[in-house]
Amino acid sequence: MDNNAKRPSWQTYFMEMAVLAASRSTCLRRQVGAVLVKDKRVLATGYNGAPSGIRHCLEVGCIREQLNIPSGEKHELCRASHAEQNAIIQAAVHGVTMKGATLFCTSLPCLICAKMLINAGIKKIYYQSGYADKMSAEMLAEAGIEMIQLTLE
Repeated sequence: MDNNAKRPSWQTYFMEMAVLAASRSTCLRRQVGAVLVKDKRVLATGYNGAPSGIRHCLEVGCIREQLNIPSGEKHELCRASHAEQNAIIQAAVHGVTMKGATLFCTSLPCLICAKMLINAGIKKIYYQSGYADKMSAEMLAEAGIEMIQLTLE
């Protein structure tokens, strides 16, 4: 039997890690996972959820739902940090540089995350689904960050 026939590509491998990270999300609206990778090594992971020690939306409910805030708008009205933000924070806490890294994320980043990723030196983003924030893709493209949609089967 050929074991290589069942072996996933590196891109699939890391995207599956992002999907697994998303399963830890405490968001009631959208579960997102992120994995920062460089030289085929995981630098940090993140998922969307409330900051450490703060009650999660699973416990207190979703203010965005209560206020009927559409996806992609008024990010500041949310208890959670985004998956990409949490991955960047984890790398920073542990003193790991992200310059030149690739992000694997279950969603295309929002504008706030896009700006953070640009400044962190991310060079490529693999994502599964798009996002309602059109300006983020425009800014990422302007910064020269390659964006590749990758869907898992």
